[in-house]
Amino acid sequence: MASVFTNAKIYCGNQVIDPGFIRFDRDIKQVGPMTDYQEEGQDQVKDLSGQIIIPGFIDIHSHGGYGIDNMDADPDKIDEMVDLFLNEGITSYFATTMSQTASNITAAMEAIAEAMKKNDRILGVHLEGPFINEKHKGAQSADHIVPANLDLLKKWQDITGGKIKLITYAPEQANVKAFEDYCLDQGIVLSAGHTDATYDVLDQSPITHITHLFNGQKGIHHREPGTAGFGLLKGDDIKVELIVDGHHIDPKMVDFAYRMKGAKGIVLVTDSMRAKGLPDGESELGGQKVIVKDSTARLESGSLAGSALTYIDAFRNMINFSHCSIEEAVLMSSTNQAEEFKLDGKGYLAEGYDSDFLVLDKDLNLNQTIAAGKVHDCQ
Repeated sequence: MASVFTNAKIYCGNQVIDPGFIRFDRDIKQVGPMTDYQEEGQDQVKDLSGQIIIPGFIDIHSHGGYGIDNMDADPDKIDEMVDLFLNEGITSYFATTMSQTASNITAAMEAIAEAMKKNDRILGVHLEGPFINEKHKGAQSADHIVPANLDLLKKWQDITGGKIKLITYAPEQANVKAFEDYCLDQGIVLSAGHTDATYDVLDQSPITHITHLFNGQKGIHHREPGTAGFGLLKGDDIKVELIVDGHHIDPKMVDFAYRMKGAKGIVLVTDSMRAKGLPDGESELGGQKVIVKDSTARLESGSLAGSALTYIDAFRNMINFSHCSIEEAVLMSSTNQAEEFKLDGKGYLAEGYDSDFLVLDKDLNLNQTIAAGKVHDCQ
């Protein structure tokens, strides 16, 4: 028995159907205009007149939320956290780590590997650090920053069953070619982040991604474009992450990045930490004390420490800050990620694709998250 949602405005990732219908169980059976709709006897039909359907969000950079962090190394808690992410529209997730001791990262990798067996919405791992530049450490602990270590990376990749999909590192460090070659061979996307790399260094490197643009990197200067300038000036082949919470990047600079880069070159991320979804107060990130005030997380030094951003807010903020279209916001929140990381069945609404999509009202409030065909009413 399939379910059918009818009379919705459907953003498919490559076309807009208005009004349209979507017939689905675990995967999408049919999507098309209402003029093609024919009711089938066993269908469960729901009329979504005045509502919007978009692909589920794909968050490739998030450390935690709702009191849980990947570095807690608790597979049951990670599974619980990813279930809670449904309330903000995240249907696919890369579990993101921090710069800590090698043994702590190993424990986190083991826990994430176990959590992936429980929860098929965890599609991979984003290894953020410890192979970064202390000069731009941000909220990463300086005590645990180390040079690129191929043996450690191989160990962690083996633990996860080859599921490290993205690595944030400093490309300017010495002797990284073998490290980079291994990543390329494994299909791990190389991202410049927490880095002091110049434009020229990056132009000679194999990176294809910039971690949280403008944050934790060499900024734009009129005599040196820096990491941020490289990300903006290169084409769609270099994807840049944006944390669109209004704190990490001024809204006017979000608009600037959108105008420079275009929707096809941007991926929205939350970079959220355990304080997301909790009241203001004291929290923790990477073993460091974090103070959350007015939904902004900072270390005691004042450095931003991840975010308390929900993905649905990131989606709405991107539209409000840049005046991009919903269709473009869909690219930045799902389609681009699916293409960049070759996530089969994700990022589009089309026959045969996974039934991962969201139902929004006309004001872009999230009503329902559908993940693998299961309907979740959002709180």
